[in-house]
This record gives sequence, C-alpha cells and structure tokens, in this order.
Amino acid sequence: MDIAFTRSRVAVFVDGCFWHVCPVHATSPAANSQWWAEKLTKNRERDEATNAHLNELGWDVVRIWEHEDPVEAADRIAAVVRPSSG
Repeated sequence: MDIAFTRSRVAVFVDGCFWHVCPVHATSPAANSQWWAEKLTKNRERDEATNAHLNELGWDVVRIWEHEDPVEAADRIAAVVRPSSG
C-alpha cells in the first residue's frame, strides 16, 4: 500500500505500467520472455489477491496508474475518501 487513509479505510496503490501490466502501456520483454510473462502474471494475481483481502477487511482500494494525470487521480481518491452525501 502506498497511501493509507485509516479513518476512511481507503488503501491507495500507485502502480507502474510495466510491473502491474497496464492495459495501455504494458510491454513484454523479448529477452527471457517466458520468465517475464510468469513474473508479470504473478504480480497481477498478487494485486488481485491484495485487493480482495483488503476488501474483506472492510477497506476500499484505489489503484492509480503511473501515467494518470495527478489531478484526476487525486479526484478519484477524494471521491472514495470523502464520498458526497447524496
């Protein structure tokens, strides 16, 4: 977890496009490709397991891609940390 809002129980992760297999910017190295494919698949599986575990503990999870606009990312986080009373 990169940032934790403990009172709101919101966990924020800032994921690198390569390491977390961004759907927009993911790349696959040519050298040792099988090893990398397995490594990156395990990273994604660990991310999903982490999300599920935190959700089971009552936490909301926000994942931000490294390429996201910081203001838009902050707005997404704020919407979860301080939901509007509707």
